[in-house]
Amino acid sequence: MIGLASAVILLPFLAAFAGMLLGPRLSALLGAPATTAPAPDPVPGGGPEAGAEAWQGAATVAERSFLRNGPALIACVPIAVSTVLAAIVGLTVWGDPGDRTAVLTRVPTGTVEIELGLQIDGLSAVVAFMVCCVALAVQVYSVAYMSKDPRYSSYAAFISLFTAAMLLVVFAGDLLLLYVGWEVMGVCSYFLIGHHWEERANSRAAVKAFLVTRLGDVGFLLGIFVLGIGAGSFSIERVLDEAPSMPHTTVTVAALLLLAGVAGKSAQFPLHTWLPDAMAGPTPISALIHAATMVAAGIYVVARVYDVFVAAPAALTVLGILAVISMLGSALAALAQDDIKRVLAYSTVSQLAVMAGGLAVGGRNGAVFHLLTHGAFKALLFLAAGCVIVVTGSNMLRDYGGLRQGMPITFWTMTIGLAALVGVPPTSGWFSKDAVIEAAQHAALSDGASAADWLVYLGLLLTVAVTAAYATRLWLMTFFGENRGRGSYQPAEAPILMVGTVTVLAVPAAFIGFFGIGEADLRPHLGSAVLALLFVVAGAGAAFVVWNRDPALDPARALGPARPVFLRAFYVDEVYDAVIVRPVRALARYVVTFDGRGIDAAVVGTARTARRLGELARLPQNGNPQAYLTGVLAGTLVIVAGVVIFL
Repeated sequence: MIGLASAVILLPFLAAFAGMLLGPRLSALLGAPATTAPAPDPVPGGGPEAGAEAWQGAATVAERSFLRNGPALIACVPIAVSTVLAAIVGLTVWGDPGDRTAVLTRVPTGTVEIELGLQIDGLSAVVAFMVCCVALAVQVYSVAYMSKDPRYSSYAAFISLFTAAMLLVVFAGDLLLLYVGWEVMGVCSYFLIGHHWEERANSRAAVKAFLVTRLGDVGFLLGIFVLGIGAGSFSIERVLDEAPSMPHTTVTVAALLLLAGVAGKSAQFPLHTWLPDAMAGPTPISALIHAATMVAAGIYVVARVYDVFVAAPAALTVLGILAVISMLGSALAALAQDDIKRVLAYSTVSQLAVMAGGLAVGGRNGAVFHLLTHGAFKALLFLAAGCVIVVTGSNMLRDYGGLRQGMPITFWTMTIGLAALVGVPPTSGWFSKDAVIEAAQHAALSDGASAADWLVYLGLLLTVAVTAAYATRLWLMTFFGENRGRGSYQPAEAPILMVGTVTVLAVPAAFIGFFGIGEADLRPHLGSAVLALLFVVAGAGAAFVVWNRDPALDPARALGPARPVFLRAFYVDEVYDAVIVRPVRALARYVVTFDGRGIDAAVVGTARTARRLGELARLPQNGNPQAYLTGVLAGTLVIVAGVVIFL
């Protein structure tokens, strides 16, 4: 079993290096044409930006020549095999529950020994299968989406490395090994978000994502050290066994430090600002980051070491407060966005906060269940949005309208995804979100309920209503009303690889929730389900009423003066710019000035003084022997005279 898990990780890891080194060469060996379609004037980044007709033609050729596309084969085949192996691991664990651990090697450090090993249980098995499924969907989708991109081979290779890093996080049995995968994901996100680096905004978004997540990772690494030293081992199994007996201060500090990394990776307040800007990357990358990797890692780690947080109630309280701010604030921000990808980005922040809120109130199973269903419907939503973007040539909702007639498959699949996002029965999101709400309701109504429990519960209900409102707005503005694109495009379905991928993803997005019926805490509960459904109807109904008054206008106009605030996400970026960025830049300018006029001037001045003194000392060394002899005689006379006079 450990061998299968190792293969699941190793295959995409090897595919990453093979794609970098052998992708284009393999295409040549397979007899692929040198160019897939006549190219228009070069456009930085390629992909769907390369012109509608040329891109459609290139995508069609890429689909028909799939078996001769070297980078595509190297990207898709290994992850497909990993998906099959992950399914075997999951079925084995399901049939024979229990933990399976193995230490591959030990690294002596002189203090706490590092055990590089893997751990397989129900949580890691099901999350690994989800990661593989979404990664496979993204790789297949990208064959058509990135068909005109000159750097497709490196793009696909980084996706494989990204997937391998997340799988390492999932299966790691040691906290330091987990941290390796955690950091490799950060590097991959930098390269993939900045894939179209020719545009300055894209490279800035990549740098921002890298720096903000690194800021949280500093605390995360310190938390790992505190836990490892406190438990005498970095083994996750040993840490969980020792957590209840650790000093309360130690475990609380460790949990709070871990939360810093979780807030960075899972884009929770106050380190959430990188995720909306990460939409600068290609749309399939957005699907991968938002559904299966990176942002899912933070929630997964909390669930993996949940006993540590249970032993530190203060950390769970902090997690709950941050979750409420993130879920409700991001949902309101999504309500006002013009860019379809930014709507979904803020939606991801909000839904991850729903999971964090569930963990904060003790609903671990419900939070993990929502992590799985979210992986399915959010991957579906981003890839369906990609179909809309490549057909219309725009990310903006104001350029859409009436697309359901020309894009019926995209319409129905995206409808399923939005229904799951909102929590409309019987889609997957309804089951998982109800499990989280029920856990929050149980915590709030219990005898020992705290203010944080009530805050999470009320925050979840309000978020349900706002989620229904922004999802309905997106749905109506994209697929209903008149075409607002001014005739610049003809609505039609995207290439079959793209449409086929979103169609397949629509199945788990619609039905995966039924797999939770076997667990008592994952079954729908009448009270919480009816209450949540009322909030869904209220939010969706309000958005529909406003839209129906004038379908040509944006329903967000009803927000009035609050819209600019929501559009700028409460000006958090502006606050950071004023409080952190500008002072740091001012300090940097002062340091440069002081360095130039102070330190550098002193160094240069010292050198000049030494040079001038050297020039004076060099005057007697003129190379004239007569002058040297005269000096010697004069010195001798002075010495003799001194002896005679004074002695």
